[in-house]
Amino acid sequence: MNLQGKRIAVTGAAGSLGAAVVRAALDAGATVAAIDHAPATGAEMKNLHEFGGVDLSSSEAAERTFRAVGEKLGGLDALVNVAGTFRWEKLEGGKLATWDLLFNVNLRTAVASCMAALPLLVQSKAGRVVNIGAAGAIKAGAGMGAYAASKAGVFKLTEALAEELKDRGVTANAILPTTIDTPANRKDMPDADFSRWVKPAQIAGIILFLLSDRAQAITGALIPVAGRT
Repeated sequence: MNLQGKRIAVTGAAGSLGAAVVRAALDAGATVAAIDHAPATGAEMKNLHEFGGVDLSSSEAAERTFRAVGEKLGGLDALVNVAGTFRWEKLEGGKLATWDLLFNVNLRTAVASCMAALPLLVQSKAGRVVNIGAAGAIKAGAGMGAYAASKAGVFKLTEALAEELKDRGVTANAILPTTIDTPANRKDMPDADFSRWVKPAQIAGIILFLLSDRAQAITGALIPVAGRT
């Protein structure tokens, strides 16, 4: 996939999926702003700019960060919202704090990032937004209520944004993965068949296609990425 000249911001860039998206975008020739709540690593790579220690659930922090991204990259062509987290907790005996946490990290960060990035994206000739939803939000299982609700919010954010921007040259789509093959998931589910899980690099490849000029006709799509689960 050729993304030469594209300027891309990736949130949650320090996580397994975010890092895979950053690597793939750089390999495709893009300039990347890697944004994360974790401190910047100080890595020095051509066309990579780190923005660490950012709380994207704060509108002020999001606006400040994307202003800096726009200045550093000279604009912005795409936003990939990867930032997210997971908790398994049943409603019985559960805590409202878990719902607040998952709402803030999985949905609020995406909303704040979109709001802050839109002034830059609409100036691009082919702006792109790709959000990370979850296949598990289509039908919530026991213990999945808070997570599924937050990711279902990502679905509706994506659909509403696509409608809002369809006449302004900006597309908005979401990826709906099943279990992703990450070190954390392998640790939590040591008896699972890891070969059936979706690899971060596979998801990154689909995201890169959606960021490309070839995907201009795709917007408002919620794309399942199920591997063999």
